[in-house]
Amino acid sequence: MAGLSVRRIADRAGTSTRAVYAVFESKEGLIVALGRRAFDLLAHAMDKLPSSDDPATDLAEAGVRVFRTLVVDHPALFKIGLQHRDVPAHLVQEFRAEAENAWLRLHSRFQRLQEHHLLGGRTIDEAACQFHALCEGLAAIELRGLLPGGQEERLWRDALSALIEGLRPPRAQQQLPPGA
Repeated sequence: MAGLSVRRIADRAGTSTRAVYAVFESKEGLIVALGRRAFDLLAHAMDKLPSSDDPATDLAEAGVRVFRTLVVDHPALFKIGLQHRDVPAHLVQEFRAEAENAWLRLHSRFQRLQEHHLLGGRTIDEAACQFHALCEGLAAIELRGLLPGGQEERLWRDALSALIEGLRPPRAQQQLPPGA
């Protein structure tokens, strides 16, 4: 929260600090509103994302077109809402409902994988946690400029597709004929 300045936000919005305080009441109120906004953007984008007959591809696209878009377009919201960077725990609780709402949208994408028996014995929550961890890792290195320029979206898609493929149950080992 130390890096967040109400004056800087007011200046960027073309308004006064008094106006910011009138709307949000405090710096903490502003932080909560920003956390809520991050998850509302995720939920709305997930709702707009079309579904196809391929739940694995749909899930990878959710990572790229929803999660990555939030990270690239709104890095400050990502840091506040999802990473809770410099956000006290009591404020995180204030946007918990919005976080759970967005999580349910992602959960539904994993439900489709489960219906197709593509989770390899994992629960939806376990697989979603692994997916989310990969997304956060990709986000962190992209925001630090460590992904090759112009290749970011492809690298996200490749990494998420590899993770999703790895969730599948192991293929039955083919029996080799005796003496082979």
